[in-house]
Amino acid sequence: MRLILLGPPGAGKGTQAQRLTEAYGIPQLSTGDMLREAVAQGTEVGRKAQALMDAGQLVPDEVVIGIVADRIEQDDARKGFILDGFPRTVAQAVALETMLQEKGLRLDRVIEFKVDEGRLVERIARRAAETEAKGLPVRKDDNPDVFRRRLGEFRDMTAAVGPYYRERNLVHTIDGMAAMDEVTQQIRNALEGDAANGTA
Repeated sequence: MRLILLGPPGAGKGTQAQRLTEAYGIPQLSTGDMLREAVAQGTEVGRKAQALMDAGQLVPDEVVIGIVADRIEQDDARKGFILDGFPRTVAQAVALETMLQEKGLRLDRVIEFKVDEGRLVERIARRAAETEAKGLPVRKDDNPDVFRRRLGEFRDMTAAVGPYYRERNLVHTIDGMAAMDEVTQQIRNALEGDAANGTA
């Protein structure tokens, strides 16, 4: 089962990815984690990424795809994987599709989290206030202004990825504003419906 979780920051993708990992025994793949791991292990792609980062440059799509390609060859990803936060652009989606085809693989499903952005900002502001009230440091991403900027980046860059996958009949949309357990159940229903139809 090869999945992408698609949705804006704060939509709950990370939480649901962890639950899916436990339920289906497939790893959650975060490009940030994979990049750090490749650099730490000194792989060819990791060395290339390290050199670019040392030079203050962004890691280009082909290097990120190379890191994903290496990671999904590992034993724990042979039954499938969950991509969270990738692809971020249509160009990355195209490159991912090409790479998977070269390996004789395909995506099974894209789970798209639909959310109310105004309520998301309120949720983040409330979480920041509660954290502060406990005397704990507030995560940088929980600053409402930082969060609004990240939402804007998502709209500008990533929102077009949904239509790309909809054209390929891969998207199942869920209500990301529902209670956490209800969101989990919506995802499980979508995936188990796929399995019953022989599409996963």
